Amino acid sequence: MSVPRPQAGAAIGDRRALVRRLAVELDEGLLELALTHRSYAHEAGGIPTNERLEFLGDSVLGLVVTEYLFRRHPDVPEGDLAKMRAATVSQRALASIARELGLGGHILLGRGEVVTRGAEKDSILSDTLEAIIGAIYLSHGLEVARGIVERLCAPLLADARRLGASLDWKTTLQEIATLHSLPAPVYAVQSSGPDHDRTFTATATVGEFVGTGVGSSKKVAEHGAAEAAYDLVTAAFATDGL
Repeated sequence: MSVPRPQAGAAIGDRRALVRRLAVELDEGLLELALTHRSYAHEAGGIPTNERLEFLGDSVLGLVVTEYLFRRHPDVPEGDLAKMRAATVSQRALASIARELGLGGHILLGRGEVVTRGAEKDSILSDTLEAIIGAIYLSHGLEVARGIVERLCAPLLADARRLGASLDWKTTLQEIATLHSLPAPVYAVQSSGPDHDRTFTATATVGEFVGTGVGSSKKVAEHGAAEAAYDLVTAAFATDGL
């Protein structure tokens, strides 16, 4: 006895559009498994979920991205490479790729996840993308998977150095200040607005360079200020040829 699908998502035939975007052929059964979230599997009587494929895809993704960064950035130390990799394979980054693929409309979700808009959640989107990568690896091997990962992640890989820095702008600003023998960053924060809707404005001062950031919390504002100051310092020393 078949169990009706508990979501009003894309029909099976619509998956051809997803396959075209991926630019790789996948067995229909394996693709469906990659799209099967545990919430759907539970409501369908305990059928297999995409979690094993996600586990495999996570490893394939990590290997491909790590090797790419290692080869592309021979001058970057291990610590910075680790930041670059973390930013490239982060939940938020992978979810953005999944959205570009239109993946959310194809994920098989249980009723509860449909009600809470599970197809839009970063966690579900990123996990499903990893499951898709696992399915591609099983079907076609590492080299095909590598090509697809590098194509899907191309914008992230191209900006990996900056994305890695963005994991902690305050630390990154401190590091570049030390590199160029500048004073340690000094932060100042002001707030405005009613208690229930405060706006915070921060400045990060490094010698003659002053960056400004605005946010709904002190942390967010300081983070933005550090990024702005980092950009100023980087631009100044690049102009000087240092």
